[in-house]
Amino acid sequence: MRPRAVRTTAAPSHPHFPMPVLTTTIDPNSETFRANQRALEEAVAGVNEQLAVARAGGGERYVARHKERGKLLARERIELLLDRDSPFLELCALAAWGTEYTVGATSVIGIGVVEGIECLISAHDPTVRGGAMNPYSFRKGARASDIALQNRLPVVNLVESGGADLPAQAELFIPGGRAFRDITRHSAAALPTVSLVFGNSTAGGAYVPGMSDYIVMIEKRSKVFLGGPPLVKMATGEESTDEELGGASMHARVSGLADALATDEVDAIRLGRQIVSRFNWRKRGPGPSQPADEPIHDPGELLGIASADPKVPFDPREVLARVVDGSRFDEFKPLYGSSLVTGWASIHGYPVGVLANHRGVLFSEEAHKATQFIQLANQIDVPLIFLQNTTGYMVGKEYEQGGIIKHGAMMINAVSNSSVPHITMNIGASYGAGNYGMCGRAYDPRFLFAWPNARSAVMGPAQLAGVLSIVGRQSAAAKGVPFDENADAALRELVEAQIESESLPLFLTARLYDDGIIDPRDTRTVLGMCLSVIDNQPITGTRGYGVFRM
Repeated sequence: MRPRAVRTTAAPSHPHFPMPVLTTTIDPNSETFRANQRALEEAVAGVNEQLAVARAGGGERYVARHKERGKLLARERIELLLDRDSPFLELCALAAWGTEYTVGATSVIGIGVVEGIECLISAHDPTVRGGAMNPYSFRKGARASDIALQNRLPVVNLVESGGADLPAQAELFIPGGRAFRDITRHSAAALPTVSLVFGNSTAGGAYVPGMSDYIVMIEKRSKVFLGGPPLVKMATGEESTDEELGGASMHARVSGLADALATDEVDAIRLGRQIVSRFNWRKRGPGPSQPADEPIHDPGELLGIASADPKVPFDPREVLARVVDGSRFDEFKPLYGSSLVTGWASIHGYPVGVLANHRGVLFSEEAHKATQFIQLANQIDVPLIFLQNTTGYMVGKEYEQGGIIKHGAMMINAVSNSSVPHITMNIGASYGAGNYGMCGRAYDPRFLFAWPNARSAVMGPAQLAGVLSIVGRQSAAAKGVPFDENADAALRELVEAQIESESLPLFLTARLYDDGIIDPRDTRTVLGMCLSVIDNQPITGTRGYGVFRM
């Protein structure tokens, strides 16, 4: 067991103005801590098992066949592309989990550093159905495109795909055109796009390199054409070879589609890095401005802090004490609206405002507090971090009469119209309209991650099943018929099981409702990488809002 963190009360974050330092009340030897830790370790292990499935691609047979052809795997290509010893933040790694499609959705996307420049990297996995794209691949690609555009990132595509997975064409063809539209919009926004073509890039897939700013092809490996020899034969009667239609040498020497001709995969990656090095790239954000010292409390203890039972709240200050620089946190309105913790901190030197749920329920006071705090962050152009662990806004006669709807609407208005970057982390529960007020996926945070203990749904499983039971009981009474208690009990059990399974992090991440499930101990690193990416753009807060219903 790790030693208990040293307690302190203050440390300077600036030579003249000290910021309060968070203390801890955690006892790593308590049974509660150990039970939480065991549960979280098991949950992390479960996620890691599924990540291993995604990394296995099409499985041993197809991986072996790919390597026998002298080709690198998708993640090997990414590793060679990245600067030595630099991190790679993989996104949406478990897309399509639990569906008929392979975990990972035939592609790898993420953010990494190439020649000192943060880039959005997208790589097809040709070991899975030849890299063919299914509906989840499309969603994953669309998410990558959004991230690149929002955060001003150059894009490097590692291409080897047979195009659309034809049995799924009905779900792909119409919306799939967005992928090509996005490439051109990135270029128009002065975000360079580079395509390194490692194999087939056929049919609609030919437009990925075709619309990129820079294209590298590999001699005797790359094949880029709208229609292969069989289709050309059927359509025109013309006899042709792969090389004549779309070989790398032809495109480099005849059509002019290829900008550079590589001798092999490693050479293609070298040329790609060379292209990126000439981007003349500069970040436009304010940059880090605070000391980036490590937290004084042990981040390893986060596994024992997060509650194994989603119904049991925990103090987010204990989380912040193990995430923010120097464990420093200047709390805003600490005595008001205590179910929501708000305040100022920095992560890897980047100033942030934090909104973190404490005891789950959001009351009118919490809504007022959040609204003001969000406005303040926008006034001084500081990004916001949302730590979700909420059951939603309070219900009941007293609270409805007290105006909880209009007060919750104020908070949601502030979140909706805030223009500073938002990063959301679901560290416990995210139910009901609390998900909206705490910047859930629908409110367009720049990034959204979840811990493996997280839950999210319209409400908790027991509450939803209970509501259906009450409605059924009232319906039976209105019709004057007996209420079947046995059938009601069976229905409640069925509904609870369904909602529980649909609120689990693997179910949610499979549908890209977040950008990935992370180990709680990696929270500081992930947030630091996200803040660095955000710093590619200037940060400008909203100076005016719509009507607040006071």
